[in-house]
Amino acid sequence: MSSGVAAITSAIPSVSSATVPLGLVVIAVLVFGNLRGVKSAGALFAAPTYMFIAAIALIVTVGLIDFATHGFHTVAPPPRHATEGLSALLILRAFSSGATAMTGMEVVSNSVPVFEPPEADNARRVLTIMIALLVSMFIGVVVVAYLEGVAPGNETVLSQIAHRTVGSGVLYAYVQIATTTAILLVAPDSAVNGFPRLLYFMARDRYAPIAFLRMGDRLAFTAGIVGLAIPSAILYAAFSGQTEPLIPLFAVGVFVAFTLAQSDMVAHWWRDRERGWRRALAINLVGAVLSGGVAIIAAITKFGEGAWLVVVLIPLIVLACLRIHRHYERAHRQLVPLGGETLIAPPMRLSPPQPTRDGGRPAAPEEQDAPSEIEHLLVLPVAVLDLPALRALAYAASLQVPVLAVHVSPSEDEGERFHRYWKVWGAYLPLEVVISPYRATVAPLANYIEALHLQQPGVTLTVIVPEVVPTRRWQSILHGRIAQRLRRILLRHEGIVVTSVPFHLD
Repeated sequence: MSSGVAAITSAIPSVSSATVPLGLVVIAVLVFGNLRGVKSAGALFAAPTYMFIAAIALIVTVGLIDFATHGFHTVAPPPRHATEGLSALLILRAFSSGATAMTGMEVVSNSVPVFEPPEADNARRVLTIMIALLVSMFIGVVVVAYLEGVAPGNETVLSQIAHRTVGSGVLYAYVQIATTTAILLVAPDSAVNGFPRLLYFMARDRYAPIAFLRMGDRLAFTAGIVGLAIPSAILYAAFSGQTEPLIPLFAVGVFVAFTLAQSDMVAHWWRDRERGWRRALAINLVGAVLSGGVAIIAAITKFGEGAWLVVVLIPLIVLACLRIHRHYERAHRQLVPLGGETLIAPPMRLSPPQPTRDGGRPAAPEEQDAPSEIEHLLVLPVAVLDLPALRALAYAASLQVPVLAVHVSPSEDEGERFHRYWKVWGAYLPLEVVISPYRATVAPLANYIEALHLQQPGVTLTVIVPEVVPTRRWQSILHGRIAQRLRRILLRHEGIVVTSVPFHLD
């Protein structure tokens, strides 16, 4: 993001004072674009990629042709005064900065499930194309920069090359604004796609809050996208949108992740020893050593330039994830029913009521104040048959009024599986399964309850929600707040009451 804004200020120096606001606006655009869904974001952010490839091909080709027409004579770069002696430390620091060009590849591996079948083959093909494009464009730009005598300065290297190869007219505007700037500004989209999906995997294994499991109505991991955008905006503003001080944070974090991934693959090949495991192990071992080397180099050489922040934060984040996992493990032991902990069946099967008041007309206000005139139906959302759900079912059955259990399932198969669990439990209460293919829970549940209320407006619906109450306040963010969210949605309807049955963790 900071590089993209730098490209804008290189082309239009008069807007350099608005670096931070420009970056924050683009972050907001990326967030809202991705909240519209995977397909919408892909269509929106794909065009700059192809335009950028064409732009780099243009300036590299024109630069090489220009070099050939001048008798293969290189242009001397502008004189510069040395600020630091050439040393191993300087070379290692430059190496670690340059290695960040390899980042972004991990998004392909994180997003393999999104590819069309066969997923692995298509992902491998995309990764191969990405590597080929990266290497060819990187070499082409470096060669042209050397031949044209371009050196880093207040103006970006690509902007200088574009000036010298295609001039300052329409083609320069295409290279600098329509492509270079656009591709840099949409490059963070890889993180907006990859990071929420990574959080999904972590939440699935209970190392992150389960809120990151949910998809929005447009198949976007809304919580993960927002959870990435807020700290990114804070970091961008805190570093005034400057690229150089942000590189150490980026490099250390990325290459630590690369090192861990490659090392885990080494362990995988050594443990399973599948066909061709020696060759695969050697490749991953080399990758782990190189990635680990870059991470260590970046941490040491750029510690004082900002890398210390990542060096401190990564262990803290790991500790936080481990603490979250311990809480979920402890909660699981308390929530899952053991041996004889089962629900006592109600004396009879309780069914939803039939309309009795003139076809189910709504009760008048004066009738709603008379207890004898109120007809009840208890609606009980059941996600899993754990102890909180069983306690809520027992509470609902004890009231001796009609009860309807509702389960929201992501697929027909999952719904059938829950039906089997329900029958094993005893099927003491009628069960309705609502299919929600996008894994949304609250909205489909609220829609079902509203539709039920419209069918029987004369009946007072009481929605009973099992609610886990942890011992510490911060732990509440690790559990679904379905009761509160349902209450906010259904509060506008007369005749619908939302209550909760607490289950306190030790």
